[in-house]
Amino acid sequence: MPEGPYLSGKNPGIRVSRIKKSDNVMSYWKLGLAGIFMSMFLGCGEEDLSRMLSLETDGSSGKWQLGSEIGIRVENKSGQPIDSVHYFLGDTPLVVRDGKTRIEGSRLGNIALRATVFLQGREVPLTRNVVVLAKTAPEVYTYEIVNTYPHDIEAFTQGLEFRGDTLYESTGQKGASSLRKVDFRTGEILEQTNLERQYFGEGITLVGDNLYMLTWQSKTGFIYNPETLERKGQFSYGQSREGWGLTNDGTRIFKSDGSERIWILDPETLQEVDYIETVTDKSVFNKANELEYVNGKLYANVWQKPSMMIIDAQSGAIEGVVNFGGLEKQVTQHERLDVLNGVAYHPARNTFFVTGKRWDKLFEVRIIPRGE
Repeated sequence: MPEGPYLSGKNPGIRVSRIKKSDNVMSYWKLGLAGIFMSMFLGCGEEDLSRMLSLETDGSSGKWQLGSEIGIRVENKSGQPIDSVHYFLGDTPLVVRDGKTRIEGSRLGNIALRATVFLQGREVPLTRNVVVLAKTAPEVYTYEIVNTYPHDIEAFTQGLEFRGDTLYESTGQKGASSLRKVDFRTGEILEQTNLERQYFGEGITLVGDNLYMLTWQSKTGFIYNPETLERKGQFSYGQSREGWGLTNDGTRIFKSDGSERIWILDPETLQEVDYIETVTDKSVFNKANELEYVNGKLYANVWQKPSMMIIDAQSGAIEGVVNFGGLEKQVTQHERLDVLNGVAYHPARNTFFVTGKRWDKLFEVRIIPRGE
């Protein structure tokens, strides 16, 4: 049949145009392609959209000091225009001007950098992990010895804390772990209770009518009467890895666990409600051991080192490092001698007391800037 107009046999008088087969295929192809793209976008959920969007920053390390300015943007491969973007560092909103923002907030360490992208009526969350470091390097401190007192050479010291002039001490090692009240001037053990052989004793702290003591890897802590050392109860750890050091500021308990985190516990429930991470201006640090709280700062023995960190209790910034090098040489040397561990602050004397594992001396010291 020739191409062109023809008369329909059923409806003579109605003029029908003949359509080329090639034109028909091309039209359907165009319509189908448009439909595919439309269905891809309309059917695209948040998970699919998040693959087309990415949160980008200056530099590849993802580590910045608090207060530094960085470039930040959302890379968009969806082909759809972005209506707006809101940026957050943890829970702190970030102000972005000309693609730049300043790293601000009260938290340091590993934090989620987040963007909420509004696009075509949809809300797409984007997240990447970054590390926020301290603004400045830690100051270096040294010490001066005020007094030296006798100390039980068999005590594998884990925790020290004063209440008045009474020194409370916890010791470790399975089969040798104990909780003690000590006359710090003479080293006499006034009262002692021993832990069961399966427990390795760790840090202690006193809050009100309770004394709390950690164990190392048993995920269990104990509650004692500080007057009699009678055990009143026990508690379990939450997300924290192990039990290391323990201290408090009167309203919060701080707990180290061998990681970069220092956990914050509710004294009423002993639940882990928050944490800080210990950082310098260069890196995250994970060696905090025995703890003591003084005037907004955490003093933390550095595990396996003759030194102590001074940590801001709000942010986790390591503001100072105390070098106790040489102190170990002033105790009796023996085969079972171990490292510096144990720190307690005496408010009335405004001095610190430090010792070590199986040291026969307890040192009363003042912490002073190096060079003074």
